[in-house]
Amino acid sequence: MKRIVVVGGGVAGLTAALHIKDGAGEIAGGVEVLLLEGGDRVGGNIRTDRDDGWIIECGPNGYLDNVSTTPALVKRLKLERRVQPADEGAAKRFLYRNGRLNLLATNPIAFLASPVLSLRGRLRILFEPFSGSAKPGRDETVYEFGKRHIGHEAATVLIDAMVSGVYAGNIHELSLASAFPKMAEMEAKHGSLVKAMMARGRERRAAKKPGGPAGPGGTLTSFDDGLDVLVSALARELGDSVWLQCTVKRIKRDSSTSGAKPWNVVVEGGASLQCDAVMLAVPAAPAVPLVQPLDATLADTLSAIRSAGLVVVALGYEAEAVGGAPDGFGFLVPRGTGPRILGCLWDSSLFPGRAPNGKVLLRVMIGGAHDPQAVTLDDHTLLGIVRKDLRTTMGIDAEPVLARIYRHPNGIAQYTVGHQQRLDTIHQRLERLPGLWVTGSSYYGVSMNACIARAGDQADEILRYLDSL
Repeated sequence: MKRIVVVGGGVAGLTAALHIKDGAGEIAGGVEVLLLEGGDRVGGNIRTDRDDGWIIECGPNGYLDNVSTTPALVKRLKLERRVQPADEGAAKRFLYRNGRLNLLATNPIAFLASPVLSLRGRLRILFEPFSGSAKPGRDETVYEFGKRHIGHEAATVLIDAMVSGVYAGNIHELSLASAFPKMAEMEAKHGSLVKAMMARGRERRAAKKPGGPAGPGGTLTSFDDGLDVLVSALARELGDSVWLQCTVKRIKRDSSTSGAKPWNVVVEGGASLQCDAVMLAVPAAPAVPLVQPLDATLADTLSAIRSAGLVVVALGYEAEAVGGAPDGFGFLVPRGTGPRILGCLWDSSLFPGRAPNGKVLLRVMIGGAHDPQAVTLDDHTLLGIVRKDLRTTMGIDAEPVLARIYRHPNGIAQYTVGHQQRLDTIHQRLERLPGLWVTGSSYYGVSMNACIARAGDQADEILRYLDSL
């Protein structure tokens, strides 16, 4: 029987392991799948805390339903009845600007009347259809792209806030093509973002697929008891294939022994697992020491993929004390506007049932590429900063009835300029190490959807490889 070892129990590793297990019957002799997770739980950054009626996401809080792979996985796990779309009120998004929360306009006329940008900044956007093209072959930053299309002010306010919400990143460092490939494709196809949006609008209307609460063509979606319903179901399906508290110390490859399995995965304590293939489904940083003895160039390339640490601070309040449940998705804060927080999600409004009756649950993000020190602050200091910023932005001065702090030192991968070149190098080096794969948010997309889709594709590659042995 052939064997693959998947290192890392995040959603990418779990998805790949299940996909391989499902396809094992098509491989002569069968395939044994082992998933090794160093911690005491699976899910990676996806984790849901439950406490006396509170349902609190420690990391991401959902996925968009506008791609086929995640809904297909949900169906495979028989979780359709547990799916919870975001409330329709989530279509209302806010931006902190000029000392207040501003509702982001959803149509051009309303936007031109909005105070989010200066009159000059709003008028500059009108010239977007006439913006020039990027220089061929140049890996442009998100800021450079935004400035070229909609001007400096809109780039540093609107796009900066968007990047904070997705990557907690720096628009002057992130690669447009790698971090937001759909935007790069829109420009390449239509030349102008306005023209591209008009074309997409026509396509949605023709397909009768209107935009949802979370964005064009998609609705933010979770589950009735939190997002880790998905990873728990994945772990149940994998059963004994999942080994918890099993830390991998080394990976060795010996292709000289005829008939023997070429890979050895050495775990803490000295045990060695022989296998035909290995998938590293861990972030780039912890993968570096595992591949260093195999290929120094590969290790150096992985080490160049940075991440931004992030802290999630969840606060629960009596609804009466904060003026009732806020109506909308939440708000983002562009850098340089005063508050230190990146933004706040109104979770109990987004997903009703996340707080006990008469209570409100907010989740605040702080840290990121601009503020790496935030993850090192003690709880008292973090709570002080967050409460001060909520007083400034939302006028909340009440004492929270619940406070939880979740630190993510590795946080969110940063696809800085040169990321595609790094991926190309990784692919080239892996070709010299047949039977080794890397997957996860460090490489092909930070969203849950992206991790699931890529892991499934790579699982198909692994099955083909095992079948060829």
